[in-house]
Amino acid sequence: MAFAASRMSVTRCALPLNKPLGRTAEDCGFFNPLNQKRLAREKCIKRKKMPLIVEAVQVPEIGVPSSSSSPGSLNGWKLDSWKSKNALQLPQYPDAEELDSVVDLLKTFPPLVFAGETRKLEERLGEAALGKAFLLQGGDCAESFKEFNANNIRDTLRVLLQMGVVLMFGGQMPVIKVGRMAGQFAKPRSDDFEILDGVKLPSYRGDNINGDTFNLKSRQPDPQRMVRAYCQAAATLNLIRAFTTGGYAAMQRVIQWNLDFTSNSEQGDKYMELAHRVDEALGFMSACGLTVDHPVMNSTEFWTSHECLLLPYEQAMTREDSTSGLWYDCSAHMLWVGERTRQLDGAHLEFLRGVANPLGLKASDKMDPAELVRVCEILNPTNKPGRMTIIVRMGAEKLRLKLPHLIRAVRQAGLIVTWVSDPMHGNTIKAPSGLKTRPFDSIRDELKAFFDVHEEEGSHPGGVHLEMTGQNVTECIGGSRVVTLEDLKSRYHTHCDPRLNASQSLELAFIIAERLRRGRMTKADAGILSLLKGLANV
Repeated sequence: MAFAASRMSVTRCALPLNKPLGRTAEDCGFFNPLNQKRLAREKCIKRKKMPLIVEAVQVPEIGVPSSSSSPGSLNGWKLDSWKSKNALQLPQYPDAEELDSVVDLLKTFPPLVFAGETRKLEERLGEAALGKAFLLQGGDCAESFKEFNANNIRDTLRVLLQMGVVLMFGGQMPVIKVGRMAGQFAKPRSDDFEILDGVKLPSYRGDNINGDTFNLKSRQPDPQRMVRAYCQAAATLNLIRAFTTGGYAAMQRVIQWNLDFTSNSEQGDKYMELAHRVDEALGFMSACGLTVDHPVMNSTEFWTSHECLLLPYEQAMTREDSTSGLWYDCSAHMLWVGERTRQLDGAHLEFLRGVANPLGLKASDKMDPAELVRVCEILNPTNKPGRMTIIVRMGAEKLRLKLPHLIRAVRQAGLIVTWVSDPMHGNTIKAPSGLKTRPFDSIRDELKAFFDVHEEEGSHPGGVHLEMTGQNVTECIGGSRVVTLEDLKSRYHTHCDPRLNASQSLELAFIIAERLRRGRMTKADAGILSLLKGLANV
């Protein structure tokens, strides 16, 4: 299990009440869930004339961030050296002192993930780079405060578990499951401002920065939202850990994972057929005396990821690992840098080059091969397997033209990367109703192109990166359970970009599994042919 248990000691320590400058703590209660309980305790304690004491978890061997510390081998990198670079896509907070106060508070909070978990993910991604594993990365376009509840987390996790079984069965290889969860709040925007009915306001940048309601109070960037985002991420991780280690993810439950609204669909029927085959295989193993009680059968490895965008938050969550001396961004196991923030001399690359997490890089058709090589050299100077994942997002036709040049440039430079397809972002269109959507056929075509190009180039298709949900939404059109343009308004819930629903996600998993199976059979046939040629020459 990726969420390995760490030894923790519980201590009693005083924490400052998080009350921003110029505002009462009551005003901040909505943005900071810690305040309400602590206010009640404070009133009680004042009556008893006692100092404010709260319970806090202290994790040993994790260094508190210090802007003056930097690893010796990182060419002058410091935790805050990104501030000397040009930083795009960051909000303009109206009160710098309040921002500093929140960042200082976040530095005292426990890490959300641990260095050992992150190193294990890097090892797994190194296997994917060599064609020995496959990355399944998926989740919300942008997590929201409004839709945060246990059922939504469970349903998205359940679809990812289902997809993992389908891919593992078809590819006969390990599937690395990474969620766009527990931190995927911030979103880059094409414009800093939005105009509606002649009113100009700051663009919505994600719930950890501002609100989506179109009024000045909501759209004003508020650093207190980072605290609420941390609390939501911690609760999400807690639930995921419970599900993935507490028996819910056991292979024996593979039949029970089917969602109610997919059970009577073509994809639901195909999944149930596969699930019964898995169940029969488990029964055969048991009859042979092979136990199904092994931890591998009763739990699953699962990691979290998000786009590294809001640098003050990422800096506050970065800790030094005492066992290795390396710095880890403990807000997620894996981080990626987007198309709009990957400038060679930019703040985001400067920050990421100093943390030891596995990193992703989004690459569109605008990516120059030489620039791609340079970014990889900056972020992975030691060429460590599993460190760099290239997430390609181009659209099918452009991908067939551009991807071969990127693969050849990386190969010629001798770089080890994991190639992953993001078939979502290059296929966004606007429907007549004005809503953004993505045609399922275009998503499928880009995935097909991705596998075709790697087959032609002799490289490894290492994974897929999807915006999807376990909810029964109608945001992407098409699929076997056809969502039409007219259906979009019925269950269009996204706060940002359109997501695949559970049925569409499963359908895509079966398509990918078939390509993995074909690739496996092609390699097997090639091996047999080579063996026969060798025998003929004896």
